[in-house]
Amino acid sequence: MYKVFVNNTPIILSTKKAIQGYEMIPIKKANLQTIIRDILNKESSKVQVKYHLHHKKEDKLIDHLYTKLPVVIAGGGKAYNTNMDILFIKRNGKWDLPKGKIEKNEHIETAAIREVEEETGVTGLEITKFLYKTFHIFKRNGEFRLKVTYWFEMKTEFDGELVPQTNEGITKVKWKNKKKAKKALTNSYANIKKLFSHDYLS
Repeated sequence: MYKVFVNNTPIILSTKKAIQGYEMIPIKKANLQTIIRDILNKESSKVQVKYHLHHKKEDKLIDHLYTKLPVVIAGGGKAYNTNMDILFIKRNGKWDLPKGKIEKNEHIETAAIREVEEETGVTGLEITKFLYKTFHIFKRNGEFRLKVTYWFEMKTEFDGELVPQTNEGITKVKWKNKKKAKKALTNSYANIKKLFSHDYLS
């Protein structure tokens, strides 16, 4: 099963024939533009709509999804310092983790480290493991696009000045301990919360 987020509303992709409370549409027949607009229109009036896109083969779900919208591949990091604090950025009034678009012919792990460095000023990053892949819809130049972000756990001994990349709309960069991270996640995005365990959020 996969979740593709439109803001904080997930579109479910799965091999199940039905999920209670969700409108089921075969993914081959789904008009994603119409679904996105319906979610956004209902969201503005505080009405939640639930869509479930179905295919009997799991690998075909992503294949079909990638034909529905232009795809942007990105890399991001959940970075820890030596105190096990986590690196957060603030953009558009919400706490987020640093991430960004992969460049042409760039390896995804290289892109993830580069983007964390550029958005925060942190250096000396080392990837410790791959975490998760998230999907969300965004609008650029009047067109809906699908961003697929590969997230990596990282570590660093950096203890210098944090520098927000203001030309990317980042207003703050902060190391946050568990207590402060939990608070930040109450003003974050659903796909960012997926990178934290249930125990961490509870």
